Amino acid sequence: QVQLVESGGGLVQAGGSLKLSCVGSGRTFSTYAMGWFRQAPGKERQFVAAINYSGTKTFYADSVKGRFTISRDNSKNTMYLQMSTLKPEDTSVYYCGQSDARGVVNTTDRYDYWGQGTQVTVSS
Repeated sequence: QVQLVESGGGLVQAGGSLKLSCVGSGRTFSTYAMGWFRQAPGKERQFVAAINYSGTKTFYADSVKGRFTISRDNSKNTMYLQMSTLKPEDTSVYYCGQSDARGVVNTTDRYDYWGQGTQVTVSS
């Protein structure tokens, strides 16, 4: 059974930083692309960043480009999201997902599995 477990969320002031982690288990982590999405109350899940199976290619939403960095360590079955210069509009529940593909994907329909989410709150 595939499990994805996020951690690292919390409350931070605007301009601050947080680093999210997502640990995967249940299938070969290094075979699949991964991604981060976020969802605010009453809104659809929104793409944030994606990384290919090997970690050599990444893709970002325009809203986070230059502020967030996605990475992965396949030896640890872990994906990361380093978030810097956080803004109040980044407040959301952040979810990690594991895709059925090897290349970067930015749509929810290409993701087989999701974590439980971790809350990120940015105060102004």
